[in-house]
Amino acid sequence: MAVAAEALVRDKLYIGGEWVDPAGDGTIDVVNPSTEEVVGRIPEGTPEDADRAVRAARAAFDSWAGTTPDERGELLAAVGAKLNERGDELAALIATEMGMPLKLTRMIQVGLPTASFAMIPQLIQEVVWEEEVGNSVIVREPAGVVAAITPWNYPLHQIANKVAPALAAGCTIVLKPSEVVPLNAFVLAEILEEVGVPAGVFNLVTGTGPVVGEAIVAHPETDMVSFTGSTRAGRRVSELAAQSVKPVTLELGGKSPNVILDDADLERAVTDGVAKCFLNSGQTCSALTRMLVPRERLEEAERIAATVAETFTPGDPFDDGARLGPLVSETQLERVRGYIEKGKAEGARLVTGGSEPPEGREQGYFVSPTVFSDVDPKSTIAQEEIFGPVLSIIPYDDEEDAVRIANDTVYGLAGGVWSADEERARRVAARIRTGQVEINGGAFNALAPFGGYKQSGHGRELGRYGLEEFLVVKSLQL
Repeated sequence: MAVAAEALVRDKLYIGGEWVDPAGDGTIDVVNPSTEEVVGRIPEGTPEDADRAVRAARAAFDSWAGTTPDERGELLAAVGAKLNERGDELAALIATEMGMPLKLTRMIQVGLPTASFAMIPQLIQEVVWEEEVGNSVIVREPAGVVAAITPWNYPLHQIANKVAPALAAGCTIVLKPSEVVPLNAFVLAEILEEVGVPAGVFNLVTGTGPVVGEAIVAHPETDMVSFTGSTRAGRRVSELAAQSVKPVTLELGGKSPNVILDDADLERAVTDGVAKCFLNSGQTCSALTRMLVPRERLEEAERIAATVAETFTPGDPFDDGARLGPLVSETQLERVRGYIEKGKAEGARLVTGGSEPPEGREQGYFVSPTVFSDVDPKSTIAQEEIFGPVLSIIPYDDEEDAVRIANDTVYGLAGGVWSADEERARRVAARIRTGQVEINGGAFNALAPFGGYKQSGHGRELGRYGLEEFLVVKSLQL
C-alpha cells in the first residue's frame, strides 16, 4: 500500500500530562479511504501503557473531583473555543482519515464536538448537585476513573460525548479511540493540554480493542466504562466490566424504522428518509435504514427513493460535488457489498445501486447508493445493521402492522414517524420501542438524551442526561 508524501506520524501517547513513549514498538497505519494511501501512523498501545494511563487517572482523581463544577466548566468551554479555532484543520484531517465530504465534516464531525464542550457551563447549571429529601441531603458526586472506548464513524463527536461530560462531572478519564480514525484524538489531547487541564485528568492510549480496550475496562482502578461501538463488542465490554461490577454505559447498533403513515406527504417523507439513511455513507448507528410505507403506495415510494438516491454522488470528500464519501475501510466495503448480495439472494428487489463500485470510483472504498424494495421484514438486510448506504423499503398493510414491523428487531436506537396529523404521529411514536423518534423529520437535538432500548444499549449521552451518567448519588442522613 502506498504511503502519502505527508503522512502524519504520531509516535507518543498522552499519559499523566506528558507526551510519552509507548511501552512497545508496534504501530498502526491510518489509511485514507478515498485513495487507499497510508496517511498516518500511531502507536499500537500495550497493556503496560493502559496500566500507566489508568494509574495516572487514579492519582489525579481526588484533586480534580475537588474542583468546583464552575471551574471545570470554564476549562471545558475553553476547549470548545480552541476546537473552533482549529476547526478547518480538524475538518480536513477527519475528511482525510474518515471520508465524509468536507462541508459536512466541518458542520457535523467538528461542529458537534465543539458544541459538546462549549455547552458544558450551561449543563452544569441544570444538574441538581445537592437537594434535601426529608431528613437527608442528596449529593451527586463524580463516579471516578472512566474507561472510554469510542468508534470511528463520528470519531471526535463520540470522544467529546464522553470526555466533556465525564470531566464536567469531576471524573478523570482514559480514552481508547478507534484505531481506524484516530488522528483527531491527538489534536484534542493537544488542546486539553494547552488550556491547562491538570496532569492525569485526561489520558490518551491508542491501540486495538482486544488489547488496550480490554485492559482499561478490566483494570481494577477504573470505576466505570463508557463504550460506543458494535453490539458484539458491547457484549464483551459488559462481560469484562461485570468481573469487578463496574457500571457500563453502552451505545451500540441500530436498525431504525422510518414509519411513513398513509396520510403523510410521501414526496417529503421519502426524500428526507433517504438522506437520513445515507448520511455519512450510511455509517451512522441511528440511520433510518428501514423505510416502512403503505403497501398501496410502494411503487410511488420506490420511484421517489430511486430519484433521490441517484443524487447522492459518490466522490472524494474534497470535491465540491461529492455527496457520498467512501466507506471507512476495505473491511467495511466487503461487508456492505456482502449484504447487498445477500439482499438480492433473499429475494429483495434492487431498485438502484448494487455491489459494483460506482462509475469512475474503482480506487477507494466506494459503494453505490443502494435501494431495495419489497423487503421481507424477517430478511437479513431488514434485521442486521449494514452500516453502508443501503435502504430497505418495507411495505405494510395497516398501522398495527407498521408498529409490529417497526418493533420486530433486536435493536431500539432511533426511528421516525411521518403523518399529516402530528398527534397521530406522536401516538405511533409512543408505541415504537426506541430511545429517539423523529416526528415528521424533526431535527437532531444535541441537548436531548441519545441512547437505546434492547440490544442498542443502555444509558444516555448528550445534554444534562449525558453528564448525569458520570455522577453517583449519595445520601447524607441528618
